[in-house]
Order: sequence, then C-alpha cells, then structure tokens
Amino acid sequence: MKIVFWSGTGNTEKMASIIAEGIVKGGKVADLVNVSDAALDIFDNEEIVVLGCPAMGAEVLEEAEFEPFIEGISSKISGKKVALFGSYGWGSGEWMKEWEDRMASYGCELIDSGLIINYEPEDESSECIDFGLKIAQVN
Repeated sequence: MKIVFWSGTGNTEKMASIIAEGIVKGGKVADLVNVSDAALDIFDNEEIVVLGCPAMGAEVLEEAEFEPFIEGISSKISGKKVALFGSYGWGSGEWMKEWEDRMASYGCELIDSGLIINYEPEDESSECIDFGLKIAQVN
C-alpha cells in the first residue's frame, strides 16, 4: 500500500510514518512516497489510496506539487477506497472537509473521516496508529 504525502515542516511526514506503523501492525505493507516522487499511475493497481497533505494558506491543499497530483489522479480513482490525513496550525480543519467532499465527487469511498492533527503528532501518535490499523483492515 502506498502513502503519498506532502510535508512542509515535517508534521505531515511524521503522521505518514506513524500511520504506516499502524498499517504494518495490521499486517499490511506500507510504502511512504513523497508526492514529488509519485507518478500519476501510482494507484492504478491499488484498491486503497492513502493521501496526506497539511492545510496551507487559507486552509487549502499545497498548490505547487500536491494540488496538481490530485488533479492528475482525479479521473483514475473512482471506485477506490481513500484515506486522507494532514496537519494544520490554524483554522478549524475546514480544508479536510472540503478535501473529503472533493474526493467523494471523484467517485471515491472514504475509509473514515480524514485524520487531522494540530501541529506535530505527539500525544496523537496513538490516533495515527489506530488510523493505520483501520486502513489495514479494509478489504
């Protein structure tokens, strides 16, 4: 299973690593892929899509690399199960709700509500592990 993420400060990357630990604990393999290294066909043979991006600016996805990646895969992910996560430092997490709605509009099935962590995942590490376990249990 591939986890594609973008991280500016390292917080979302740390979340990705901890979520991957949960996936491995759940008996699956998890590969972390920075979005700058992700080809648009990365999920073609995957049933589950795991994506991570922090809130940027006025609670939007990162616009230089992550947004173009999402646009590039938008026509290829209908029918896939999707898990979303990311960190934020301000606002209410509205970007995640908008992202969930957007992915659903592409025909994806959300595994759960997107996991959001304020700043760095420390006390929330168990939340990230549990999120990974939940992803691993999806068939």
